[in-house]
Amino acid sequence: MSIKAVLFDLDDTLWPVAPVIMQAELSLHQWMTLNAPQVTQTYSIEDLRKKRNDLVSSDPRFTYDLWALRHTLLRGVFNEFGVDPGKADQAMAVFADARNQVQLYEDVIPALHVLQQTVALGSISNGFADLQKIGLAPHFKISLAAHSFGCAKPDPRIFRAACDGLNLLPHQVLFVGDDLMLDVHAAQQVGMQGIWMNRRQLLLQDLPQRHVMPDAVITNLHEILDYL
Repeated sequence: MSIKAVLFDLDDTLWPVAPVIMQAELSLHQWMTLNAPQVTQTYSIEDLRKKRNDLVSSDPRFTYDLWALRHTLLRGVFNEFGVDPGKADQAMAVFADARNQVQLYEDVIPALHVLQQTVALGSISNGFADLQKIGLAPHFKISLAAHSFGCAKPDPRIFRAACDGLNLLPHQVLFVGDDLMLDVHAAQQVGMQGIWMNRRQLLLQDLPQRHVMPDAVITNLHEILDYL
C-alpha cells in the first residue's frame, strides 16, 4: 500500500463547526454581560462579528491567527469602555472552552480506531480547537494549527511540514477535508491526494469550485477504508 498516512481537516470534517462557534460567541457575550457590561450594552454578537471582520485587514497575522484576531478585538473593545484589557485573557478562556465543546460526527471515533491500525493519522486546521481537550489527540501523530504554525491552508508550507513531521513524501499522504479549495485542491498542489468530505452530499457541478477534481469523494470516514 503506497498510502502511509491520512491527514484531516477538523471543522466540518470531524465535527459541525457552525453550532460550536455560535455557542462559543454566546457564552463569551454572556460572560461579558457580567464582567464588562459596558461592552454588551453597546455591541451585540453580530456587531462584534462585524468589527472582527473589519479588523482582519489591519494585520497580515490575522489571516491565519484567529486566536490573536479575537484577542485583539476584545482588548480593543475593553479599552474603548475603560475595562481592564487584561480581562481579554479571561474572555478568551471562556470562548476557547466553549469552542472545544464539539459534537463529533458519529463515524469519527470508530473510523479513527480502524484507520490508525494501518496508517498514521494527523490533522491540519486553520482553527484553534484543542485536540487534547476534545480527546482526539491520542489518535494523531501530528497536528498542525495555523495560529501556532504561522500560516494557514491553502499555503503549501503547512502541508509540507506535516509530511516532513511524518517523514513521508506527499504522494504517500491522503488529505481529507470539506473545503474544495483550502483542503482538496491545496493538498493536491503539493502532491498529496485530496479527498473531499462531502457530508452534505452537494453536487460538485453546482458549486463555484467545480473545476477542482477530488481524488475521491466520501460522505463519512468509513469510506476512506475502501479507498485505501
